[in-house]
Amino acid sequence: MFYRENGQFKASYRADLALFPVAQDRWFMLGLLGISLVAMPWLASDYLFRAVLIPFLILSLAAIGLNILVGYCGQISLGTGAFMAVGAYAAYNLQVRIEGMPLLLALLGGGAAATAVGVLFGLPSLRIRGLYLAVATLAAQFFIDWFTNRVKWVTNDSSSGSVSVQTLQAFGVHFDTPAQKYVLCLVLVMVFALLAKNLVRGAVGREWMAMRDMDVAAAVIGIRPVYAKLTAFAVSSFIVGVAGALWGFVHLGAWEPAAFGIDKSFQLLFMIIIGGLGSISGAFFGAAFIVLLPLLLNHVPHWLGVPISTGTASHLEHLIFGALIVFFLIVEPHGLARLWSTVRQKLRVWPFPY
Repeated sequence: MFYRENGQFKASYRADLALFPVAQDRWFMLGLLGISLVAMPWLASDYLFRAVLIPFLILSLAAIGLNILVGYCGQISLGTGAFMAVGAYAAYNLQVRIEGMPLLLALLGGGAAATAVGVLFGLPSLRIRGLYLAVATLAAQFFIDWFTNRVKWVTNDSSSGSVSVQTLQAFGVHFDTPAQKYVLCLVLVMVFALLAKNLVRGAVGREWMAMRDMDVAAAVIGIRPVYAKLTAFAVSSFIVGVAGALWGFVHLGAWEPAAFGIDKSFQLLFMIIIGGLGSISGAFFGAAFIVLLPLLLNHVPHWLGVPISTGTASHLEHLIFGALIVFFLIVEPHGLARLWSTVRQKLRVWPFPY
């Protein structure tokens, strides 16, 4: 009843291939963006910004980058935390060593540095794949961890090994309050999500998906494996590097190498598995699940009057993550995004079952 397409005619290919061809989807997205940009900065509390909204946006951006590599191109990566670390430390060094470096240029510079490292460690994908490629990207995680811990130049000769960001400023605007930081993250996530969505819908995205489905057949029909795989590593690493810079600059403010350890790589991999491989919206579903589950495990038992310790909540979190990963791999490999797509399809034909 509320999701019918009666009277919605497509008079051109452009209209038929639009990002949101159904009017209800367009209105829903406009309403969601309006609430996020206009209402949320005024209504949400500082705790909601710091604990939920800002981590959700940054992790969504990192999951988008990882999903391009794993979900769309089929190249398994366990080094996402390393690429986030490269983006964070590169942006930090750009701001520290270049006087007057704008914030946005530092963030993009961190993404560019992560791109170079990602392409370098993506070279083995030209010869190996599957589990062997996962081990190669895992080597990137260990190498970057060692590099950031041992090379003092990376941390500007910090004795403790930790670095901190003093001020956030772009175009003469200081991002001091949690609401301002939230708006900064939201705008960047919107831009990168739109670019990624259009990229995977174009010729480059079709090459990535062809390599994912059957690389030998893709090479036979004229797709260059070198170009397809390395562009996937480059785009993915750039987005992940920008997300790492935002994680360090906006969310943490001060961090050490352990902030981008291997647990961060596995966390992002869990996000795209639960949210949905090969789906931009799946990155947001997975990030929302990862961010909200610990909070629910900590607060819901207390609301219900059931005492539960922090350690027990942490163990339950890992247990639920593992169970859900197994569940989605068996029952619905495409994750929450496919479930949402199924619900939308049912609404389009309701009350008919077909």
